[in-house]
Amino acid sequence: MKYRKIASLKTATDFKKYLSELGIELPFDESLQDGPKAPLAQSVTLSNGFKIGNRFAILPMEGWDGTPDGCPSETTKRRWRRFGMSGAKLIWGGEAVAVRHDGRANPNQLMIYENNLKDIADLRKNLVDEHRQHIGATENLFIGLQLTHSGRFAKPNLKDRLEPKILYNHSVLNRKFGLQDQEPVLSDNEIKQLIDDFVQAAVLAQEAGFNFVDIKHCHGYLGHEFLSAMDRKGPFGGSFENRTRFLCEIVSGIRTEAPGLEIGVRLSAFDWIPFRAGAENVGEPEPVPKESYCYAFGGDKSGVGIDLTEPRKFLQLLCSLEIQLVCISAGSPYYNPHIQRPAFFPPSDGYFPPEDPLVGVARQIQVTAELKSEFPDLVIVGSGYSYLQEWLPNVAQNVVRYAKADFVGIGRMVLTYPEIVQDILAGNFLQRKRICRTFSDCTTAPRNGIVSGCFPLDEYYKKKPEAEELKKFKSLLD
Repeated sequence: MKYRKIASLKTATDFKKYLSELGIELPFDESLQDGPKAPLAQSVTLSNGFKIGNRFAILPMEGWDGTPDGCPSETTKRRWRRFGMSGAKLIWGGEAVAVRHDGRANPNQLMIYENNLKDIADLRKNLVDEHRQHIGATENLFIGLQLTHSGRFAKPNLKDRLEPKILYNHSVLNRKFGLQDQEPVLSDNEIKQLIDDFVQAAVLAQEAGFNFVDIKHCHGYLGHEFLSAMDRKGPFGGSFENRTRFLCEIVSGIRTEAPGLEIGVRLSAFDWIPFRAGAENVGEPEPVPKESYCYAFGGDKSGVGIDLTEPRKFLQLLCSLEIQLVCISAGSPYYNPHIQRPAFFPPSDGYFPPEDPLVGVARQIQVTAELKSEFPDLVIVGSGYSYLQEWLPNVAQNVVRYAKADFVGIGRMVLTYPEIVQDILAGNFLQRKRICRTFSDCTTAPRNGIVSGCFPLDEYYKKKPEAEELKKFKSLLD
């Protein structure tokens, strides 16, 4: 397994030659434009008339650093301020915010409810203030809040104990995460209550000043699990209509209770079978008891292939619901992270990538481009760009220039280098020492009960006591 590190590809010729060796294609512009006429500096006008000021989006990233009662800590506030200073004009959700306690992915995940509404509103206000101070105009800044329930991966009370809320018994995931074969599933009445919770959370988000809410349907969390609930009986499983009823009823409720609030959906447009660490810790598919694997939304039933038939139907549904904002992602960080978050170095609970991470980047960009070409009226945000490192601007510009996506989403890269958007738009050289090299400490830390952040590169995290705790944990793995 001898994949080349991106930092070793010093020239555009080196980069393109390596792509050729891998047998993959990536959109790529050798020369970059800057200034107000540059492709990445162009605005996007939504159907409601709002004009978003450029083509960069900050993707939602949880810090595992809220308070036990779901309020932001000083570390949370710092991260949101850095989102504001980034220069990106679309903030896709900030981070995942649970609509109620039992849906938290960790005991320190943010929640939204009446008693902490001012704290959540202040997060948004501080982001806007920081943007105004560093960038200037804020009238073209569009900010959303991602609403979620973690479902199968809920850990609301203890950092090391799953308290899952599942929709159906999944033989592979039940085994992988130590659940019983007949784990209790959410009842239809419990789902109806959860729909009300999402609607109420959206009402509060509107009161807090957010422009839109994202009804999260990605990465193995509850919204995503609805899309694969093939075996579930009743009104929320089986047919495509039933598996999307959860979303439709939430949207209907928001339209009634929070008129004027825009709605977006972050979607895992394809999924694969769960992977595990195989020989030499390289990822391999988990064994399955059936000849075909039917639980991957957007999968071709082989377990490791793509069929976009149902994702297309889902986007058609969004159009009929007058939802224009879509962020495309893939898979799950819990069971097949290499297709969702390509990285050279795996997190502690992961595995070495079974393919060059550039293959995963190209796959996500290609799927996003295909969906954008079929749904030109949707405003689509792409994911998976951070692994490109020095070459992110070259790929991003080509993607936007040829309408393969409307926005380039940046996630972990912005944790330690929020000014990357400013540097790209100004035509500055990227600051190499601040570029994310996908060490995955931002995932290893929270997997082990430590706050998430860029411990290798960000001085703020280097000085925290958790940095030493993380070092000790990683030394045990060596």
